[in-house]
Amino acid sequence: MGGMKEGVIPVIQDLNDFDVHSGNLLERIVFNNRLPFVIGILLMTLVLGYMAITRLELRPSFEKMIPQGHPYIQNFLENRKSLRGLGNSVRVVVESTQGDIFDPDYLDALKQVHDELFLTQGVDRAWMKSLWAPGVRWTEVTEEGFQGGPVMPDSYDGSPASIEQLRQNIARAGIVGSLVANDFKSTMLVIPLLDQAAAGAKGVDYHQFSRTLEDKFRLRFEYAGDTAAQASGEEGQGKIKVRVIGFAKLVGDLIDGLIRVMMFFGLAVVTAFFIILAYTRCLRSSLLVIFCSLLAVVWQLGIVAWLGYAIDPYSILVPFLIFAIGVSHATQKMNGIMQDIGRGTHRQVAARNTFRRLFLAGVTALLADAVGFAVLLLIDIPVIQDLAITASIGVAMLIFTSLLLMPVALSYVGVGAKAAERALRIDSNAAAHRGFGRIWDFLDRFTERRWALTAVVVAGLMGVAGFVVSLQLQIGDLDAGAPELRADSRYNRDNAYITGHYALSSDLFAVMVKTPAEGCLNYQTLVQADRLAWALQQHPNVQTTVSLTNAVRQITAGTYEGNPKFLSLQRNQDVLNYAAQQASVNTPELFNTDCSVMPVIAYLKDHKAQTLAEVSAIAERFVADNSEPDRQFLLAAGTAGIEAATNSVVHSANRTMLFYVYLAVTVFCLITFRSWRATLVAVLPLVLTSVLCEALMVAMGIGVKVATLPVIALGVGIGVDYALYLLSVQLQYQREGLSLSAAYKKAVAFTGRVVALVGITLAAGVITWAWSPIKFQADMGILLTFMFIWNMLGALILIPALSYFFLRERRVEPEVL
Repeated sequence: MGGMKEGVIPVIQDLNDFDVHSGNLLERIVFNNRLPFVIGILLMTLVLGYMAITRLELRPSFEKMIPQGHPYIQNFLENRKSLRGLGNSVRVVVESTQGDIFDPDYLDALKQVHDELFLTQGVDRAWMKSLWAPGVRWTEVTEEGFQGGPVMPDSYDGSPASIEQLRQNIARAGIVGSLVANDFKSTMLVIPLLDQAAAGAKGVDYHQFSRTLEDKFRLRFEYAGDTAAQASGEEGQGKIKVRVIGFAKLVGDLIDGLIRVMMFFGLAVVTAFFIILAYTRCLRSSLLVIFCSLLAVVWQLGIVAWLGYAIDPYSILVPFLIFAIGVSHATQKMNGIMQDIGRGTHRQVAARNTFRRLFLAGVTALLADAVGFAVLLLIDIPVIQDLAITASIGVAMLIFTSLLLMPVALSYVGVGAKAAERALRIDSNAAAHRGFGRIWDFLDRFTERRWALTAVVVAGLMGVAGFVVSLQLQIGDLDAGAPELRADSRYNRDNAYITGHYALSSDLFAVMVKTPAEGCLNYQTLVQADRLAWALQQHPNVQTTVSLTNAVRQITAGTYEGNPKFLSLQRNQDVLNYAAQQASVNTPELFNTDCSVMPVIAYLKDHKAQTLAEVSAIAERFVADNSEPDRQFLLAAGTAGIEAATNSVVHSANRTMLFYVYLAVTVFCLITFRSWRATLVAVLPLVLTSVLCEALMVAMGIGVKVATLPVIALGVGIGVDYALYLLSVQLQYQREGLSLSAAYKKAVAFTGRVVALVGITLAAGVITWAWSPIKFQADMGILLTFMFIWNMLGALILIPALSYFFLRERRVEPEVL
């Protein structure tokens, strides 16, 4: 497990002098059957590579993004069929750049957009709204009673008379600010999308849907075939501009950005290769480190495809994490073998010796990583649970590639003679306090009281300051628009336009009122729904509320010749029944067929975490005080209601997840070190990194949400590898009788410099993500860079400093736990 005292394992230059039957059972099985093992690995790679290429799908899902066990979501799913339009939807705005909407050419273009979208797979056609939708109607009161009809005149022919009729119908329908912009320069299409059950086994293909919007509408009208302008993300110069917001478009844009994401992944791989090559000066071993790490990624993707899982934009981080962990372990193996070969040991013996020294520490670190990732299964959000499964699979694959294949492959090819000599020369220079030895001498000072105390005090102060700042960490989105994309992205520019030109936002928070059949027309039920709407309207970030009570009031006043005195809820049931009959024609979305479910919808100014939390609190208080067996108020539907539920789950899962991650890491450290003191030395630097990472999220304005929740837990998995390798070697030397200073210096020379190398390599690879067009990936790049660097510094500085206080004894014996 640990490093070996010089002389314990002699330098064996001739393989005939080595007992091939020595070592544990796994070592004998693998190294005594190297060729079958390598052939088996290659065959498995071919099979899983074929699976990854032919079966792996990029399949994001709206349903997987929501916490299906949360009461809000359960209420929404149970009543989903009665609440069409309050779930997953897209809003398309068609803007006229050279006039207003009362132009025949504009209206013809709008009709083409409407008809194309109406026939697009996955659209819930019955609830689609636009000027050309027959369900969008106007109503007015005349001397003869109610009159009404579709907003778009049946006789529309593009003539000035029919356009004037359309103008009047828009005014009578009261849709200015909702479907028609306040400045009459654009109109909106509201397109509800079918859920997976209704759309088919695979659900809606969001990428294809997004491509349809781009190719059939933007390219045709806005860009007029100018694909270069479209690719640049700038707005087109045509007479018509098409603006789109909604989950499907957001995911489509994220998928489009994944091509660049893969470029950054490739750049990270190349960067890692050249940094390792610059350190080792050995092409073959550097290539093997990259090859074995990428092999684990191929295996992971193949198994994920074989099990029927798909990847999505939110789990694209996982392959890089597997690669990063693989590089960490493979480099440790390469370094150990290179040092032994440099001393004259036969390459196969060097491989077996390194396997003996580092396999247990490596497999323990990987198991800790796997359990840490598996803890994410406790979070009731399917996309995170899928991430946990795929990450755990990838970590398990590293046992075969980085821990077994890497030393076996090096036992065949060895390392370059010059590289081995250079490794030995580095050790000699370090022993003579030259070159890297100066760095090791500096780090060795932290085993002394003054330096150790200074390091611990500074770390403690940073931890306290970081904890104070981290208390301001918020859950959910902190900015308007889509925080997954950059503020100047086309999606967020479209969102800003729609917010600025329409009175009603796309952030809907709906409370469902559930009654027996025909119960929603009960007078007391309508009064209570009206009181709920009034309570929600008191929040400054609620634009307005809409419910059946609004329609009943207007229709009741209409039956009395529009007299405003009757703009009220009448106790007469016949009046209420008549109002419902009229409302079912003009506003059927306000209640279901048997009048047992009706939503009270609040339009919010934004979907920031604080807004959602405060609106939810108002609704929850009302629900608690007014729900009865025959009249239940259920939370919540609408885009904002679903996001509020997601924020609630993320909030409760954030600390719970970290607790279980650290519990798993602690247990594995106890098993490995057999010392609670050594466990503290390993875990405390990780805790500091987690606290400082949360403080950094506050400073960067990043909230904790589905895309960011797993990052801190994943960072702990990388950090524990550093601690396990360095501390296990240090403890082994201490148990052989060396002082803390001598043991730490040897541990640094054997594994510590690779810890530094890996930390710098991985940080250099992910920092390039800061230039990604996908903002949450750029944020992840900065956070991961920070955690890689701080975990490295924690291992190299805090482990010796904490060891001074916990592990100073000359001979550290295992404790009975």
